[in-house]
This record gives sequence, structure tokens and C-alpha cells, in this order.
Amino acid sequence: MAKERSKLQNNAELIALKSLIGTIGALPLETSMRFGKSVGRFFGNRFPKLRKTARRNLEIAMPELSSDEKNRIIVGMFESLGRHLGFVSHFRKFQHEDVRDLIELVGRENFLEVHPRGKGVLFFTGHFGSWEVFNLLPPAFGYGMNILVRRIDNPLVEGFVDQMRTRFGSVTLDKTKSARTMFRVLKKGELLGILADLNVQEKEGVFVDFFGVPASTTTSIAKLALATGAAILPAFAVWEEEKRKYVVYVEPEIKYDPDDNSDEAVRRLTQEITSVVEQFVRKYPEQWLWIHKRWNTRPKGEKGLY
Repeated sequence: MAKERSKLQNNAELIALKSLIGTIGALPLETSMRFGKSVGRFFGNRFPKLRKTARRNLEIAMPELSSDEKNRIIVGMFESLGRHLGFVSHFRKFQHEDVRDLIELVGRENFLEVHPRGKGVLFFTGHFGSWEVFNLLPPAFGYGMNILVRRIDNPLVEGFVDQMRTRFGSVTLDKTKSARTMFRVLKKGELLGILADLNVQEKEGVFVDFFGVPASTTTSIAKLALATGAAILPAFAVWEEEKRKYVVYVEPEIKYDPDDNSDEAVRRLTQEITSVVEQFVRKYPEQWLWIHKRWNTRPKGEKGLY
């Protein structure tokens, strides 16, 4: 059972978050993002445990990298998180046209190809660049959006964050309570976004290869698609330095046999999804969340990696 939180703690955390968001968001957007990078570096230097986790993940995923290369990726990751914070700090100011102007969308034709089928669209993404933009992007183009989230333990902070996420009309669904709701929204032909790059308990997922190492991965995307016939689209929001903007890449749909809902079909589809995530991690290593213990759950009898 989680330890009960005090009202003082909840209020203190809310005040701290509002102050941080308010301070960074008071600056012009480009300045906010530059300042956010500095904030990211600052916090990265003051949380050695997070740096240790990131380094261990890099040792697991890409052992061939030199120590300097690993350090460069870790610093870049904290800067990316800070830039993301600077961007999110302006969410409450954005209008639809701002989102359309600030975000470059590549691969929209992949969405337009599958959406008319009316069986729903399952977007999967990862903790890249500015993943929170998916709460605003579809509504900015006139489409409703449902996002699967893990509720924050502090209800005051959760309420504040949820207001930013839903200001364009997106709906957030609690991942621990929304199985039937996810099924219903897809059956109605709606859009649903799920993060596919987190470690899960063995009972919640299946082991598939991620950088050649078994990683316990959610089967929710595969099972929902096989149950509803929804299209599966990869979508990743990454910072492109040359363009000085976030670019959302919507990749071609992942095909599957809707008549095969066997355990092996679920595992195979989950592997395909995970392989796409890996491709983006390899291409943009500085923008992925290396501080998450992605390989924490191990097959029975296997020694822990952390």
C-alpha cells in the first residue's frame, strides 16, 4: 500500500511545479526552451542515481559505445528533457494555429489512409523529444484524441497537469482503470495514444527483444488492435536541430492478421512495435528517456540487470 500523502506535501509540490512552469513559461518560447535545456543540465548534475541508471541502460543497449559517447548521450537526454519542459510551459498559451505552425508533421498521409476505415487508430509512441505534444496535435487538426496515462500520485499536481493535457479537448484515460473504455473508443473509430517503451510487470506484458535483450513490454496495443481491428500507427515527436523545431513522424501502419489472436500473434506484434521504438532510439539516442529502468523485469530465474 502506498504511503498516504499529506496535504502539506501535495500543496508544496503543486506550488513548486507551478512556480517552475510559470517562471519558464513567462519567457518567449525559444528562450524558454533554451533555458529549459540549462535547467535539464542542472538537474542532471544533481541526481547521480538517475545518471547511474542512464549509464547502465546504455551499457545494456549499446555496450560498444565509448565512455565519452555515453556521457554525451546522457547530457543530451537531460537537455532534451529540459527543452521539453520549456515547450510544455507554453501549452496553456497555445492556440490551434500555434501548434500547427510550431510542429512539423511528416507522414500525415499514413494517418489519412487508415482513419476512414472507421475502426479506430492506435497511435503508439515513446518518451522522445516532446511526447506530450500528442495531447494537442490531433485536436489542432480537428480530430479528437484519447491518451492513456498513469495518474500522478499527487492529486493536485495531477489536476494541474491534466488541465494542460486536455485544454484542446483531448481525454486522458487512467491506465489502471480504462480497459473497457479503450475498447469502446476504438470501436467508435476514435484515436487512442499509448506509450510503448516502458518496463511492465511480467503479468502485464510479454518478453520481446529490445536492443537484443529481453524486455518486458506491454501487450495492450497488440491485444486492443486484435480485438477491435484498429490500425496501428507509430508516431514520434523529436527535436530536429537543423529545423529548430519539433517534428512529428507518423510512420506507415504496422500490418497484422486480424483473424489471428493467438498468444504468438500478440508476441509477434508486440515485437514489431518494440522494434520500431528501437529504431527511433538508435536514431535519436539523446532524446530517449534513459533514466527509466527499461529492463528491470527479468524472466524467471534470470539475475537482475540493475
